[in-house]
Amino acid sequence: MNHLNHVAIIMDGNGRWGLKHKNSRNAGHKAGLKSVDAIIRESVKNKIKYLTLFAFSTENWKRPKKEINYLFNLLEIFLKDKINALNKQNIKLKIIGIKNFSSRLNKLLVKCENKTKKNKQLQINLALNYGSKSELLNAFKKFRKSKKKLNEENFQNYLQTKDIPDPDILIRTGNTQRLSNFLLWQIAYSEIFFEKKLWPDFNKKDYNRIIKKFKSIKRNFGNV
Repeated sequence: MNHLNHVAIIMDGNGRWGLKHKNSRNAGHKAGLKSVDAIIRESVKNKIKYLTLFAFSTENWKRPKKEINYLFNLLEIFLKDKINALNKQNIKLKIIGIKNFSSRLNKLLVKCENKTKKNKQLQINLALNYGSKSELLNAFKKFRKSKKKLNEENFQNYLQTKDIPDPDILIRTGNTQRLSNFLLWQIAYSEIFFEKKLWPDFNKKDYNRIIKKFKSIKRNFGNV
C-alpha cells in the first residue's frame, strides 16, 4: 500500500459551474470555497502532510479585470475568516508564486504565513501568481550565480518547493486533461487523476475514492 504524503490539485471549473447554475462566473468561485474546506478536512483525516492548491496562475491575468478583482477580494475574505481556525488546527500556510498583488493582500499573505509557520499537522501550499516555466527560469538564473555543480539535487534547491516533497498525486477537476503550467518539474512521477466534475461539485467521496485508488497502484518509478 502506497504512503500518501502530498496531494496537488488544479481546481478547475469554478467559472463554468457558476455560469451553469447562477449565470455568474464569480458565483462559481465562491461556491468552490466549500470544496476547499472539505478537501482540507479530509486531508487532515487522512494524515496527508502537504496539500498544494492551484488558485491563480501567471496566465490568469488575462481574465477580465472585474473577475480578477473579485477573486482577490474573495481570497482576502477567506483568509481573514479562516486563518485563526487553520492555526488552531496546527495547519501551516505557504504561498508559492510571486507576491505581486496589492500591498494590502501582500501584507495579509505574509501575515498568514508568519502566523502559521510553526504548524505541523498539514501544510497548505497556495499557488498564487504561479507558473512552472517562470519558476524554472528563475531557479536556473539563481542556480547559475551559485556556481554549484549542476545536478537534480542542487538545482531543485532553487525551486519554490525546495523544502516540499514532490506530489504523490495530481488531481485536476473540470473534465480538462492538461497540466496548465503547474509543477512541471515536481510532478515527474506523480499519479495523475483527471476528474469530470467541476471543482464546486468535487466532494470528500470523490477525494477519498482517489486516495483509495492511489494506495492500490503499483508504482515502479522506472523499475519493473
